[in-house]
Amino acid sequence: MTECGPDAEAVTRGLGFDCHDVSPVVSVRAPWDLANWTMPLLEVLVIAGAVFALVHAVRRRREGDPVNLALWWASLVYLFVIEPPLYFPEWFGLDEIYGFIFAHNQFTMQFMWDRLPLYIVAFYPMISQLAYEVVRVLGIFAHRGALAGSVAVAFVCQVFYEVFDHIGPQLKWWAWNPANAMVNQPMMGLVPMKSVLLFASVSLAAMTYLVVRLPGRWRWVAGLLAPLSMMIAGFPASLFGANVTGQAWVLGAELALIWVAGGWLVVTAQGLPGTSAFARYYPACYLGVMAVFWVTTSGVPIVGLVYALACFAGAGLVLARLYRTRVLV
Repeated sequence: MTECGPDAEAVTRGLGFDCHDVSPVVSVRAPWDLANWTMPLLEVLVIAGAVFALVHAVRRRREGDPVNLALWWASLVYLFVIEPPLYFPEWFGLDEIYGFIFAHNQFTMQFMWDRLPLYIVAFYPMISQLAYEVVRVLGIFAHRGALAGSVAVAFVCQVFYEVFDHIGPQLKWWAWNPANAMVNQPMMGLVPMKSVLLFASVSLAAMTYLVVRLPGRWRWVAGLLAPLSMMIAGFPASLFGANVTGQAWVLGAELALIWVAGGWLVVTAQGLPGTSAFARYYPACYLGVMAVFWVTTSGVPIVGLVYALACFAGAGLVLARLYRTRVLV
């Protein structure tokens, strides 16, 4: 079947299962039957974070600010726009352009031929809310506007997302297709640089900007439009064609701009007089659990390890600034 072609079969067997032996709709497994102990803990961390974020967003909506809730729902729209073409490019006539990209391992609950774990559905609203809420309570949106706030979101997403992104392949939460040079090269350790930049920062920042700027009833459209930002930001690197080194330099330069601009915005943030339990507790909890996961790993490629440590440091800076601005009193 097209859902389990030769590349998908090779990748999923490397993860420990056969993609021919999966349900096309939904699969449910016992948490203790998963490949390793980190997987059910990861699911609890992410799904609980998404629920916590939803409760917080509803509370903010009742207080008169609809942005959090709109962003939560726009993140799900974005999920269903971006994920199916990544899993099944042949459905959209993209298989000859992009080919098979990656596969998730088998988690407690999975959809679409075991390609979409439930925790990934939850991850989108969780990470978007984490980044937006941290930047909001730092006062960057209030004091510097939507564009600057979204640049800060790009930075916060980067440092919190990449501590997850770089450890996932190590713990076999998912695996990239090494045969797909067009999408998965150049690599940073075990992670494609295009994913590091375009997915973990650019698209989420663009979606946040659109949610903040669009009128109320149109905010969900942000989830539809956000993928266009990846095409725009990825265009300069595409000019180098098959020259992987040239692509790496361009993507690295764009990533450096996010670190410099976003980091400066965070460091100089003035903060707001208000607070939120979500910002107070969840980002630190998330980072702490990721640190526990990292302690269990070995044999991480040096480039990926160095960048992950940089992201831990960046996330620590964000949290330090968050608490020091006295918004959490």
